[in-house]
Amino acid sequence: MPVAALLAAMLCFQLGATLAKSLFPIVGAGGTAALRLALASVILLAVWRPWHIRFTRQQLRTVIVYGVAMGWMNYFFYLAISYIPLGITMALEFTGPLGVALFASRRPIDFLWIVLAALGLVALLPLGLGGQPLAALGVVYALGAGVCWALYILFGRRAGAAHGGQITSLGTVIGALMIVPVGYAQSGAALLAPALLPLGLGVAVLSSALPYSLEMYAMPRIPTRTFGVLMSLNPALGAVAGLIFLGETLTLIQWAAVASIVAASAGSAATRSANAQLA
Repeated sequence: MPVAALLAAMLCFQLGATLAKSLFPIVGAGGTAALRLALASVILLAVWRPWHIRFTRQQLRTVIVYGVAMGWMNYFFYLAISYIPLGITMALEFTGPLGVALFASRRPIDFLWIVLAALGLVALLPLGLGGQPLAALGVVYALGAGVCWALYILFGRRAGAAHGGQITSLGTVIGALMIVPVGYAQSGAALLAPALLPLGLGVAVLSSALPYSLEMYAMPRIPTRTFGVLMSLNPALGAVAGLIFLGETLTLIQWAAVASIVAASAGSAATRSANAQLA
């Protein structure tokens, strides 16, 4: 059941991303990110009710950085998938958490994962190697989302050590406060149209509320290495979801590049020392 829950969480996220793209013609990528964060923050606040937590000044700073990273991670992710395929965006974004996992390590085996990740990354950069050039702006946004994901992990570990669910709900609120004004400035009154509420709720539930709840159920019941290996499937699932639901085709080299980053992430998770923290 925990493995099934984690796989369901990943599938929900990919379905949420494909659903989000249907909102792009109406409110744009920025407006979609704002809608998702605003609605997800309401849902998560209702579920976790974090207003009883008391913070020191340092803890509060950590939570704020965590929330800001979450907000911009979502914003850059949606901007990226408006330019380049979902699977490639996921693969490029995954270099953030993979970098966190490998940065402090000095084991010889980790150099293999670094090489695999680097090969995949170079093949996806807009250098003409993939046969189907990618929009440079989309690649930049995806890598920006990866940097934000790395910060989200680093500060999320510190902030969520004692109050995981409550901290995530607060982080989502902070992210919404950062991104909603940006999304509104780009989309205007269209963002407030009642007709968008069902789609927006679908994106918020599939991309945030439901996968997070499933991950919270699965995480304490699955060994750290297994959790990391399974999460590494996300770029591959994104590529398949993009192909099936959005008609996004990849070249053979691009599929190989995604597979190389997936293998690097899975290998890093599988060979991580038993006492290592999950990235």
